[in-house]
Amino acid sequence: MKTAATVAALVAAAFMLGAPIANADVTPQPYGTNDYGGFRDILPPGTNGFDNAVQLAQFEATGQRPAHASDQLAMYDDLLWATPGLQPQDVGKYFKDATFGVRPEDVASTESPRSDVTIVRDKQFGVPHVYGSTRAGLMFGAGYAAAEDRLFFMDVLRHLGRGELAAFAGGAPANRELDAEQWAVAPYTEADLQAQADSFVKYGAEGQGIHDDVSNYVAGINAYIAQARLNPLLMPGEYAAIGKPQGPDDWNITDVVATASLIGGIFGKGGGRELAQAQLLQSFQARYGKKLGHRLWLQFAAFDDPDAPTTVKHGRFPYQVRPKRFAHGAEVLPDPGSLKNESPVAGGAGASVGHSATEVPDVAAAQGLLAFPQAMSNALVIGAQDSADGHPLAVFGPQVGYFAPQILMEEDLHGPQMDAAGAAFPGVNMYVELGHGRDYAWSATSAGEDIIDTFALPLCDPDHYRFRGQCLPIEVLTRTESWTPNAADQTPAGTATFRAERTKLGLVVARGTYKGRPVLFTQLRSTYMHEVDSAAGFRDFDNPDVITGPQAFQQAAYKIGYTFNWFYVDDRDTAYFNSGNNPVRQPGTTGQLPMASTKEWVGWNPDDDTAQYTPFSQHPQVIDQDWMTSWNNRQAAGYAGADSNLYSSVYRSQMLDHQIRMRLAGGRKMTLPGLIDAMEEAGKTDLRGLEDLPLALRVLGKVRNPALQRAIDTLRAWQKAGAQRFDSNRDGTYDYHDAVRLMDAWWPLLTQAVFQPAMGKPLYDTLKSTYGLDNDPNNAGGHLGSAYQDGFYGYVKKDLRDVLRLKVKQRYARTFCGSGSLRRCRAALAGSLLAAARYTDKDLYSGDPICQAAKMDGSQWCWDAIRMRPLGAITQPLIEWVNRPTFQQAVEVQGHRPR
Repeated sequence: MKTAATVAALVAAAFMLGAPIANADVTPQPYGTNDYGGFRDILPPGTNGFDNAVQLAQFEATGQRPAHASDQLAMYDDLLWATPGLQPQDVGKYFKDATFGVRPEDVASTESPRSDVTIVRDKQFGVPHVYGSTRAGLMFGAGYAAAEDRLFFMDVLRHLGRGELAAFAGGAPANRELDAEQWAVAPYTEADLQAQADSFVKYGAEGQGIHDDVSNYVAGINAYIAQARLNPLLMPGEYAAIGKPQGPDDWNITDVVATASLIGGIFGKGGGRELAQAQLLQSFQARYGKKLGHRLWLQFAAFDDPDAPTTVKHGRFPYQVRPKRFAHGAEVLPDPGSLKNESPVAGGAGASVGHSATEVPDVAAAQGLLAFPQAMSNALVIGAQDSADGHPLAVFGPQVGYFAPQILMEEDLHGPQMDAAGAAFPGVNMYVELGHGRDYAWSATSAGEDIIDTFALPLCDPDHYRFRGQCLPIEVLTRTESWTPNAADQTPAGTATFRAERTKLGLVVARGTYKGRPVLFTQLRSTYMHEVDSAAGFRDFDNPDVITGPQAFQQAAYKIGYTFNWFYVDDRDTAYFNSGNNPVRQPGTTGQLPMASTKEWVGWNPDDDTAQYTPFSQHPQVIDQDWMTSWNNRQAAGYAGADSNLYSSVYRSQMLDHQIRMRLAGGRKMTLPGLIDAMEEAGKTDLRGLEDLPLALRVLGKVRNPALQRAIDTLRAWQKAGAQRFDSNRDGTYDYHDAVRLMDAWWPLLTQAVFQPAMGKPLYDTLKSTYGLDNDPNNAGGHLGSAYQDGFYGYVKKDLRDVLRLKVKQRYARTFCGSGSLRRCRAALAGSLLAAARYTDKDLYSGDPICQAAKMDGSQWCWDAIRMRPLGAITQPLIEWVNRPTFQQAVEVQGHRPR
């Protein structure tokens, strides 16, 4: 810990060195210029992601955080106790004003890093408001502001985008795992990255415009780096902690491409689990025979479950519809036992990502710098007809994980062909990616439709494969990274060599045999080598000359190749559009299982990695639906869930639907505070308690065993109260503590009791490994917030409804619980609940390293709590669990431009 004398010396140095001199040659627009009102947002813990050596020393000595590093955290957390019943006059306590510009009395600083741009920051939250008299100046300012707020984080992202995080920040096992994962999906050489950077010019004037924007953005980043090298107090303190006091290398366009490949790979893809589906199918068929096994596999994979909730309520958007007759080679199942997955880690001293039994690393180092939820984001949109004020309402935002500083950064950008405020990922924030324009707002949820397919390529020999009648060499890509201990990460020095194999039909993920012949299994992703193409859509979102209404917004969203659900509101209309480069597959194929190499995508060109993609009209979309919700759920009827998703009959979006229907019942109208209530109440809720528990209790019925009756009464009281995981009096204990513990203990025992006796252990275990039983708030120690994404929730509900002879749209081909006998099912559930009742808090909630560090080991509250994952020495406190977006907007647009 630094002494007070050290702090004083650093502060004195700060005064000597000074700060960048303001030279405002561009006059900022007055507050509210071109803004039609009604925009609010929140981004915890705070806007500021910068801390220098002085600020780090102050924090270590006194606990004082830099200004604006945590001033939105309490606002975000405190909303839990203001709902339900949020009052209109109190919305501003929990969502900050997001109007364009800064009030004169609220100006904290003004600087002009070059003559055609001015950056103003407000006193309240420190958001950068960037004004450019030229397009080049505006983009330069966006890059400069990004470096001011997030330089170290941007450096983390560009290194991880190349699979070099361990070399940059330290060899913690999680950092090495992230490098391996990134190399497995995007093993780009520097030549690959440069080729993508150079590709903009292929797209004419629009592409050249994007290239110019990115070039000026990079120039702004480098301008700040140059200043920071001269003034140590402008350099993030984390660089000294990782042994790089000189700071970062200069940026270039390939760094933007590398960052885009990371962000798109995490949030904007779907599919790629065809081999896992093949093994699951084989397990079903081994248990139930070829015909029944195939039917059950389809039902449990839930590609097209009519009971699954959808965002678009009416109409069908067919995608990956199963044909009446499959083409020859449309489904290639590897010979059982022949698969050998390719590991991206080829070797190296210390390359293993596991711990030894005696290694006890620092908590932060052991878990690495980055961790993301399994899936993210929700949106609630109410049309004008159901709004009390006659304007559409929206509460929406992305769930991208919790970090300190946050992975998203705020910005307010104004200049030629740009008027937009909101949030974007640093390192690719030339444009506001989620936010509002003059008289409209937009956001996204991850869609995850299937844009990745697996193919079986015959081998000519171990190093050559057959493609289009030729034997071609497998391209081998390798890279070696090394790391050394540093002050932030004491992991011993080591190296790792990453290896990937590339073919004309994608990256090799496994080797095996098919009908006894050796094959490569490759994965082909439609956005591979096209990571930055989606910039065209984001550029349009920010341009008021382009976005003139809901139809124009949908057309802009169609330019985005990543898989997202896009939502739009203005003062009259709402809109939805599902984006993504959805490949057109050959007739008689679906891509849900591995396919023969002869079934390549229609129009596939391996020279430029392009194919034919489904047209605009085939993407799920709607304008002015009465209301909409999305929580990464299925988009529309007929639109198949990807092999990596589980769109079953229970999905967390139903918690939002339940809240909205309740508030609109009887012809009532929705207000913005009411919609915020709906979001937050759903965010407190345990999905299992809302959707599955009532059926399980109904199966149990009346019982004679006193211990069993006590457990049932405990759970029933919690379920009737809303099945929430919430501490209303803030005493560190959930309101229905015993019921929550019972539910947590019972769920794995309940699912086992329902399915394993009928399925048999081998099939049940395969099903668990494919989809997972649960996605609880703890997230395997990640404390990531987002919960109840994938799990057996729909399986349990549908089977218990079958046992109870209740209606479902699609029954399973057989009943599992008690083999269809209500009496035997009741006995199985009773036995599992009695077993669950014997569990204690210590049994369920002990051993979490975050809670151990907080001296709360065994605490149910801490087990769920959200952790702001620190990237440096500036940490944040744990906050109450809530299933809520990270960046969130609350919108009721008040007017519109002439159209």
